[in-house]
Amino acid sequence: MANSTALRWAGATDVGRVRSNNEDHYLARSGLWVVADGMGGHRGGEIASELACEAMTNDFTQPTVVGLLDAIDAANTAVHNAGSNDPDLSGMGTTVVALALVDEDNEEVLAVANVGDSRAYRLTGGELEQLTEDHSLVADMVREGSLSPEEAATHPQRNILTRVLGVYDEIPVDIVTITPHHGDRYLLCSDGLFNEVPEDRIAAILRGVPEPDDAVEELVQLAVGNGGRDNVTVVVVDVVSDGGQAESASSALGTGAGDSTGPTTASSPATDDLAPFSGGAYIDADDDGDRRRYRRDSDEDDDLGDGPRHKVGHSRRVTWRVVLFLLLVLAVFGGAFATIQWYANSTYYVGFDGDDVAIFKGPPGGVLWIDPTLQETTRLQRDEVPADTVDALVAGKQVASLEEAEEYVRRLEERVFQAREEADQQATTTTTTTRPTTTTTRAAAP
Repeated sequence: MANSTALRWAGATDVGRVRSNNEDHYLARSGLWVVADGMGGHRGGEIASELACEAMTNDFTQPTVVGLLDAIDAANTAVHNAGSNDPDLSGMGTTVVALALVDEDNEEVLAVANVGDSRAYRLTGGELEQLTEDHSLVADMVREGSLSPEEAATHPQRNILTRVLGVYDEIPVDIVTITPHHGDRYLLCSDGLFNEVPEDRIAAILRGVPEPDDAVEELVQLAVGNGGRDNVTVVVVDVVSDGGQAESASSALGTGAGDSTGPTTASSPATDDLAPFSGGAYIDADDDGDRRRYRRDSDEDDDLGDGPRHKVGHSRRVTWRVVLFLLLVLAVFGGAFATIQWYANSTYYVGFDGDDVAIFKGPPGGVLWIDPTLQETTRLQRDEVPADTVDALVAGKQVASLEEAEEYVRRLEERVFQAREEADQQATTTTTTTRPTTTTTRAAAP
């Protein structure tokens, strides 16, 4: 590459005040920085985020946009396969937001990629800007204008995500490349930060704390101090030197078509700038000031043929409206599907399997296409359980976790054991009370 960008960084994570385990994971090494926020029953979320970071560490071998996308694909596959092969991890997933130093047209640029609602920000010129878009139900509603940002912050469905790694075998990835500028500061974080700390306060800390390790510690501690209702993870990356790219970019803009300041949007050509990548699909690039936004399309796009793709005139606007509408519909249904699958795999109940008392995974009777599965068969029999619990077990005694189900069975066993002891004691007392008295009669001596 023609440039030599110098970066310094730091990362920190905290379990918070409410959660018992930390489902966040982060990666901070030269050339690649990642924050992942896992979700799933038992230790599923913790495992999902760790698997994603491990896969990206191992598979980010080419410092390019395609290399970063391939690494995220590998992370998705790793999490999906682990969940498919282990019933206890079924339905687990994780968000991911990544920053990577990559080669684009023989120049060093920073690529930002995300899936889910973990975010990337850039502090430039003292102003904080969000670089990623949340893949969540309420974020979609805000973008379409049916919900305000203030309403979204307290909406009861604000935790429903429309994209996560690991739930499906393929996942769309958003990515943008940005020319590094000396003095810029990048922030990667899980929602445990921005749900607890307002963005103006985040910006103030990033502006006022010069060292990355001090900045991450202050941000994490502030989030925990403001409630700490979720795990919080923060990675800060500073551009120490941009290898002269900022000066080159300024010179190029100075010889361009205008002298306006700030980002400008390049006009779209009749034919998109489309670069092929492995798998036969495409990366679609759009210029926007000092950055280029990419989208990795799915393999279904191959049905459009191998010729150039055109977006011209009025038909382009109509096409994108239709596409956006379909994407919104798919996002809503995808979010609902993921929610149903999560619910079916994160609840348990105690009921009867024939005459055996057993523990089942899933709600009683199942939900839509997902049937409950037998998890454990206990030693208790139908005719042993207390009479006042039979109806509840026939209907299915629903609990929130496997541990609660096992505790409920343990209490039933204690009641059965106690009832047996009381019955034994009563039988012993009855035998003693009714024991016959033997009278011996002796004959008188002659």
